[in-house]
Amino acid sequence: MIKHRGFPGRLSGTDFQFIIRRANPKGATELVRRERYRDRRPADRRADAAFMAALWAHFGDEPFERGNLDAGRLSWLFGREVLPHDDPFDPTSYEARLVIDETAARAAFPEAFDEAEDWA
Repeated sequence: MIKHRGFPGRLSGTDFQFIIRRANPKGATELVRRERYRDRRPADRRADAAFMAALWAHFGDEPFERGNLDAGRLSWLFGREVLPHDDPFDPTSYEARLVIDETAARAAFPEAFDEAEDWA
């Protein structure tokens, strides 16, 4: 499992986790598309936006390996703003490659692409 050095571990001041410390010996948690309902808590929406900002700052529009990115946090964006890059895609692999759909990400999280916003 690749560790993304320099990627934030969590949303500052919260328990919203962005990365994991070590690989699960039973295998990677499956990435699934989680439905984001309109009545989600503001803190959850802020965590999603901060995670998208971190992904964009770290990877941009280049494909990236899942590695130590938290499956739970990725699943909130998976299938919409973060898409599978490989075909066939293995949602239970740490080596699975993903890519950001910039158009969808900018539409869903415009604040994540605002240079003036400080997510740290």
